Amino acid sequence: MKVAMIGGTGFVGSYITDELISHNMIPRLLIREGSESKLLQPEKCEIVYGDLSHHHDRTSVPAILEVLEGCDAVIYNVGVIREFPSKGLTYEKLHFHAAKWCIDAAKELNISRFILMSANGVKKEGTGYQNTKMLAEEYLKASGLDYTIFRPSLIFGDPRGGNRPEFCSQLKKDMLSLPIPAPNFHKGLNPFNAGNFALSPIHVKDVAKVFVKSLTEEETIKKTYHLGGETYYWKDIISIISRAYGKKKWTIPAPAFAIKTLGALLGGFPWFPITKDQITMLIEGNVCQSDGVYEMFNLIPTPFNSESLSYLKN
Repeated sequence: MKVAMIGGTGFVGSYITDELISHNMIPRLLIREGSESKLLQPEKCEIVYGDLSHHHDRTSVPAILEVLEGCDAVIYNVGVIREFPSKGLTYEKLHFHAAKWCIDAAKELNISRFILMSANGVKKEGTGYQNTKMLAEEYLKASGLDYTIFRPSLIFGDPRGGNRPEFCSQLKKDMLSLPIPAPNFHKGLNPFNAGNFALSPIHVKDVAKVFVKSLTEEETIKKTYHLGGETYYWKDIISIISRAYGKKKWTIPAPAFAIKTLGALLGGFPWFPITKDQITMLIEGNVCQSDGVYEMFNLIPTPFNSESLSYLKN
């Protein structure tokens, strides 16, 4: 089976690519020139060069048709966690328009199987991130293709270098490594509400396994699945992450509106650790129940603990 992978060199994409190879499938990847070093097994991949961020419509990205040509399925796994419009990195372009170009190209080439990486908590009236992911879902559902949509909660795991943003590593670098208590965010003014939002972390290898298994599982066609592990409150997540690399981290209540204001002012700068949208989504919480998914795919989820977070010691 040959699978077109859009977004195959990023954090999650690199694991999906490896998983495809381990199932004797051929990943055909669309990658930017200069990103070849991010491929862990380039000799087992077919490579087409192209860059979605510098184009305005599908006709200006002939590489999309080229990467899909001759494939049996498409995985669209592009996600940007913050926008840098000057570099062409916007939610609207990469989550919605580029997904739409790939869906249209799949129809044109009669490739019926299409897997979309969405996100838990997507909604029409949400942040730019949530809204554009939702638009891509709706376009795919209306396309007539044999789609499967996955909506993961927080994904964790070893980013394996290559400048790949991963939540726990970023949190360690941007907030936990500083010589001050970690922010325990809360809505409103009451500090006693601090950290009472929860997330359901899922290991990147589990996500990759589910993606690849779904390619050949008929029952996953035209379905949407939420992917998450056990649920933890924010303060417990900070404590588990800190313990994983041998630290005990104190927290201090931090009103979300103050951080959002800073994020709105400074979020456009790469050095500022968090954007307004990221704070908004974080304190909404991001939990889901995936027992049925694990059963269906015959998987035992990787626990969120010091052992599975041992990469943070580096």
